Amino acid sequence: MCFFFRDPERKIPEGKGIFVSPADGKVILVKDVHEKEHLNSDVKEISIFMSPLDVHVNRAPCDGKVSVVKYSPGKFMAAYRDDASLQNENIVMVLDSEKDRALVRQVAGFVARRAVCRVKAGDMLKRGERYGLIKFSSRLDVYLPKDAQIKVRPGDKVKAGETVIAVNSKQ
Repeated sequence: MCFFFRDPERKIPEGKGIFVSPADGKVILVKDVHEKEHLNSDVKEISIFMSPLDVHVNRAPCDGKVSVVKYSPGKFMAAYRDDASLQNENIVMVLDSEKDRALVRQVAGFVARRAVCRVKAGDMLKRGERYGLIKFSSRLDVYLPKDAQIKVRPGDKVKAGETVIAVNSKQ
């Protein structure tokens, strides 16, 4: 249990327009989608599966003001399944930066039955700052601006707060 709840320090990259991974784990999906519930726009979706061996502390992908935190009850299917993202219990957080919006969805999995989000609307977060965790194996989806240049592919291992997953050159 002590190993699971570890929370190592991370070296947060600096620079404009950088988005870092909000979770440790393996990238399982990168695709273009239309997020209609919170962003109402075409975006890039990156999904990260966290095994029980990964650090489960979640971090902000970019600087921004929290505009939405929404809990949705649901099922507890295996988190790596495509339909788990919307059907499983999850917590959505939307970050508004100076020029962009990013959405992060913490998805509870078959084993993980508890996501924790420690921020509320109005809070300010810095890139790489801790904001929550998901207990045991789970998934985290991040939705980024459609013009962001994705720097990861399915199968890549990422570290929360350290791995650059995208760059928005328009900033």
